[in-house]
This record gives sequence, C-alpha cells and structure tokens, in this order.
Amino acid sequence: MSNVTLPPTVSDLFCGAGGLTLGLAKAGFRAAYSADSWEAAVSTFRRNLHEADATELREDSSLPKTDVIVGGPPCQGFSSAGCRRPDDPRNSLVSVFARMVARHLPTAFIFENVEGFLTAAEGRRVFDLLDPLVNAGYRIHLRKVNAANYGVPQHRKRIVAIGGLGWDPSFPEPTHVAEGVPGSMRTASQGLPRAPTVRAALDGLPPASPTPPGNPTDHFAKPLEGVDMERAIALAPGMTMKDLPEGLRHPSYQRRAFRRVMDGTPTECRGGAPAGIRRLLPDQPSKAITSGATTEFLHPFEQRTLTLRECARLQTFPDDFVFQGSKADRALLIGNAVPPRLAEALGRTLLIDLQSKTDRQSPGALLSFVPTASEGTSPALARLIAAVGERFAPYQTQLSLIR
Repeated sequence: MSNVTLPPTVSDLFCGAGGLTLGLAKAGFRAAYSADSWEAAVSTFRRNLHEADATELREDSSLPKTDVIVGGPPCQGFSSAGCRRPDDPRNSLVSVFARMVARHLPTAFIFENVEGFLTAAEGRRVFDLLDPLVNAGYRIHLRKVNAANYGVPQHRKRIVAIGGLGWDPSFPEPTHVAEGVPGSMRTASQGLPRAPTVRAALDGLPPASPTPPGNPTDHFAKPLEGVDMERAIALAPGMTMKDLPEGLRHPSYQRRAFRRVMDGTPTECRGGAPAGIRRLLPDQPSKAITSGATTEFLHPFEQRTLTLRECARLQTFPDDFVFQGSKADRALLIGNAVPPRLAEALGRTLLIDLQSKTDRQSPGALLSFVPTASEGTSPALARLIAAVGERFAPYQTQLSLIR
C-alpha cells in the first residue's frame, strides 16, 4: 500500500497568492514549503497561509522532502491576455519546474498554466515539461480544463498536468456542467449540477464603497463618469464593446477589432480582452478573471466595474483572504491565481490515489493528452497534437475518453 505521510505534504513552487496551497489544504494536504520571487505574492502568502521563501527558484534549488510538488510557473510570456514573446525568460521556468520535480522525485506532482502554454514557442514548452518528467519515470495526464466544470463560477480554461512516479494517477472527473463557452457542455455528464453563476458568487456582498479599502477589504469601485458611464448604460448583460455604437467604442478597441491573427497568436500586443469592456451575465459563470477584470468587466446589474473583492469571489477566495501590495499588484495576484476550489478538486482525487495506490515501477509515460474540448483545432494546435503523438503515443485522447 501507499507509503506517503498522512496527511501528505506539499511543496508549492511559484506559489503566487496561494490558491493551490489553500485548495489543497482544504482537500487534506499539509503545506510544507512554498516559494516565490515576487514580494507581493510572498507577503500575501505569509499573511493568509504560512511562511514562504522569497527566492528566485532555479533547477539546482534545494527543497525539503515532500510527497507532492505543485506549481504554476509565471505564464505572462505566453498568456493570451498580453503580448506573447517566445523568448520571454519566464517561459524557461516551465523547464525549471519540471527539472526540479525530476531531481527531487516526489510521489506525485501537479502543474497548472494558461491555455497559451500549449502552442507557445511552437509547442516547445509542452516538451520542456514532459520530457524531463517522463524520463524520470512519471506517468502523466495533460489536459485542458474549464474551472467552471469543477464548481468555479468562472469560465477559466487552464492546462493541468498530474503525474505519479511509477504509478497511474487519476484525473479528476468534472463535478459540474457549464454553459457559455465552446466545449463546456460536452465535457461533463448532464446529470451533474450547474456551475455556480455570477449572481450566486456575488450574493451577500454589501454595496461597493466608492473609495478604498471597502468592506470587506477591496470591495470598492470608483464611480463611472462621462463616456464610461454612457458605455455602461448602453451595455445590457452579455453585451461587449462591439455592441456599442462606434462613437462609444474605445479607440484602443477600434485598433484591435480587426487585428490580424496568425495561427492563433496575435501579431501585436492586444492590451486587454478582445471584447473590450463587457457586462457579465448574472446567470452564467463569469468570463475568465484577469488582472484587467476591474476595468473590463461591468457588474451584471449596477453601473460600475467589478471590485477586486468580487473578482476574488469569482476566483473562489474567501472574503477574509487579504491580498497585499498596490492595487495593480492585488489585481495581478487575483487574476493569476489558481482558483482554490479547482485546486481542492484536484487535491481530493489525488489524496484518494495516494492513500490507496500500490507501489510499482511502471515506466514513465503520457497517459492522456486532451488539449481541447472543442471539435475544431487551430493549425498550431494540430501540429502540437501530431508532435506529441510522435513522441509519446499511445495515449488517451478526448475521443477515446468520451467513448
């Protein structure tokens, strides 16, 4: 039977605000080590969870012995919410994470990142992750998930890899069905409950303060004025900048509206969501929360943008979780975080595996690869699927998983 400690211990690399650690703790894990190089992240983590190392992680960094290593290396170098730069040094942190896991050989690992991770640098980041880990003996699931299918009130597409050292981990089954984005209804059984909505997530909050700090903390929004108020009044729930008369569209939106997209990658920094400002639908999950959500997302009923606290709620952080740093820092911490409820779902499945697994030494392998829940694929993604197949096949695909 399993020889892991009880409760299993976790090292959280590139820990950010601590969404992964918070969710895993709720699932029954014990945090043993956490690290990040960003001061605002470290201070937030320390304020809400436990001690964290303020350090720049490298491949040769030493870690305490833990049962599981988890992490989401900074993703801005290939995030679709900004300008993608294949040579961004942050991209190499995927390799740092993989090689640290391969060197320390925990019983299992969890990796999380943005969906742009798949096609960044012509797919090379996927191999930066998989090659060292498969060679070290990990048996891995690599899949795109929508956090809404795990009870998060938000359509948040992310890449999750789960690996077991010489044993086959399970991949968590969806707990909720969700509507509002392509593929979300195909992912989960129709007998499951609906994902929480924006209305449900924001329920119970008092009126937002016009000035900081707000109550609860960060529940404040600057009143809209002038053309910003005109836009807000004109936008019904579900509408975006494209639904406005041209005279009310922001100049930056006009420049981006017909930008050329080549093979899934913008040819210029888009500087924000392509829809520009939008009013959220109250009875569906939110669109993905990013660092720009407090300027881009309008409250479903009120004539104002979302507050940072509302963004944190849509990310499933509790109201007593306090984010540190400047307002921009706090917005980035919230937007970059792993939703704790998603982390908890991952942790619950992994905890069952760790408690019941038998020790064996099967060779490293890619057990499943599901890069999309949609029926179509971009040319870049099609090339990646072919390359992964050449190197790691056979593995389960979306088609085989839903049969």
